[in-house]
Amino acid sequence: MAKFFEYQGKEHFRKAGIPVPEGVVVNTPQEAREAAAKLARPVVLKAQVWAGGRGKSGAVQFADTPEEAGQAAAGILGMEVKGLEVKQVLVEEKLDIVQEFYAGVVINSAQEVRGPVLMFSPEGGVDIESVPREKIAMKNVDIIKGLMPYDTLNMAVSMGVRGKILRQVADAVFKLYQLFRQLDCRTLEINPLVLTRDNRVIAADCRMAVDDQALFRHPELGVKIGREFLKEPTEFDLIGWSFEESDFRGTSYVAEMAPPEEVKKGGYIGFHGIGGGAAMLGMDAVNRVDLKVADFADTSGNPTASKVYRVVKLIMAQPGIEGYLLAGFMMANQEQWHHAHGIVKAMREELPKRPGFPVVILLCGNKEKESQEILKEGLAGLNARIELYDREHVYDSNVIGGRLRALVDEYRKEIGAV
Repeated sequence: MAKFFEYQGKEHFRKAGIPVPEGVVVNTPQEAREAAAKLARPVVLKAQVWAGGRGKSGAVQFADTPEEAGQAAAGILGMEVKGLEVKQVLVEEKLDIVQEFYAGVVINSAQEVRGPVLMFSPEGGVDIESVPREKIAMKNVDIIKGLMPYDTLNMAVSMGVRGKILRQVADAVFKLYQLFRQLDCRTLEINPLVLTRDNRVIAADCRMAVDDQALFRHPELGVKIGREFLKEPTEFDLIGWSFEESDFRGTSYVAEMAPPEEVKKGGYIGFHGIGGGAAMLGMDAVNRVDLKVADFADTSGNPTASKVYRVVKLIMAQPGIEGYLLAGFMMANQEQWHHAHGIVKAMREELPKRPGFPVVILLCGNKEKESQEILKEGLAGLNARIELYDREHVYDSNVIGGRLRALVDEYRKEIGAV
């Protein structure tokens, strides 16, 4: 799912007519001071990261003056929340909250539902999973019939909402669902939806994620990578995504696992798996011999040789890697000679740049004999430590990992890295 920061989701709320606090996103302590001065009232500063639990991490702070806001921003910017660095802070007016609600829409993929589920609870501000079932109104929305305003009125009433705020609450929940459908979301939540002392109903927070498969319909969202991504994409990630974005023949998932400055410290290899199970066995083989992966790559679903070639070129472009592993721990039904052709072309271009470089390839399955011949002939004569394995070692992760470790150690001695 393509995730969005809180401030981005709130901008969509604002356009949809869902009230949100007045605020601005900032990148520096000075900008935070200026934002607080412009708001001219007490503020709350919230880290903008794709992670929950910000309050418990100290990534949400309150400030009564612009000076305090600057100091709070200085403490939040640069901190890590669940492994994610905070690069932006949302500075908003501090709300005088009387009551907190929860409103959310998610996709339920269960066979008996297979559609959006609208939820409302008078107990907001906490994870919805921790709220007692009797405190949650739920509605499986028929996507053909849609949702009517009286549906959200009934939900709010069933949870004890009364008086002048009823229509405000029901309207916010109704518009939440409408926005969910409009943007092809997988998740859209307000937690908490708050009632202030002056009887305003406001979306104090936002969690938003859009279906990857629908992103082509929403270029206005500006999503850089159309798949699940927990961090801001690097240049490496963006290049990897471009292979998938422009060519749907098979899969070529590529993602950076460690920053280049960390890879250059040593002990990292370029990792290339074929399918989920093979990738897990390959990662296990690497971890067992105390090596680390600089990247994660998966080429499965019968990709073309050109697609495999581009993935291998990107893997080999990582500065500081000390080996390459193709983890084909599976009897693949895809035609493996496409992999063989792509690997040979990429390695013949890359290996002359790094004499003695370790390359361990496990490839088996459909067209295995032909693929092994392509690899043997195509990689012959290269000044590199190349070892090829077939179905005889399809489950031998200890053997493959051990050989990779041995070759990496030889290479490190040769280049003076140990």
